[in-house]
Amino acid sequence: MGAATVALVNFGIAPAFATTANAWTITPGGAVTGSASNPTLKDTKTGTVLTCTISTTAATLKKGSGQTNPIGSIKSIAFKTCTGPLGLSFTVKVSKLPYKLKGLSYNASTGVSKVTITGVFATISGSGCTAKVAGTSATTGGQASGTYTNSTGILTSSDPVNTLHIWNVSGCFGLIASGDPAEFTVGYAIGPKQTITNSA
Repeated sequence: MGAATVALVNFGIAPAFATTANAWTITPGGAVTGSASNPTLKDTKTGTVLTCTISTTAATLKKGSGQTNPIGSIKSIAFKTCTGPLGLSFTVKVSKLPYKLKGLSYNASTGVSKVTITGVFATISGSGCTAKVAGTSATTGGQASGTYTNSTGILTSSDPVNTLHIWNVSGCFGLIASGDPAEFTVGYAIGPKQTITNSA
């Protein structure tokens, strides 16, 4: 998934990751953009899936060594041509930007960092269906976890262990319900490609 092939990491069997320390190094850092094909938002209780044709993002990363969290700031996220069950078309808009990108741990043998995006808020709207995506309450920012892979330059959100939930559902034909947990799956090809490491 994404403009390049997304390598999803099975965290349960992945090699041990180093513990996080205030020793992140980001090269070259600075302004980056990302593009991903076919991102999905899934209500993991009902199984309902919303799919968009493309998502784009822009962020700013810290530069150099000895960096502390957050290591980046996500300035924008946009979605195009989103559809759900029954052929329904939806608009997805995020709010309360910027979001924070935090490094959790780094595996030097694979060049993969576990990361998390915090502060997520979004609105879904379509014919006969509106809802919000947030965290453990409608007023708490959600968290989406995933990985960044140095060799591919792919930033993913693919970890079902997150705090995203669906709230304030109106209509929606019983396909989703307020309080249901949600999973956001996406793979952004980041440019320029970054090398992110942790010396811990």
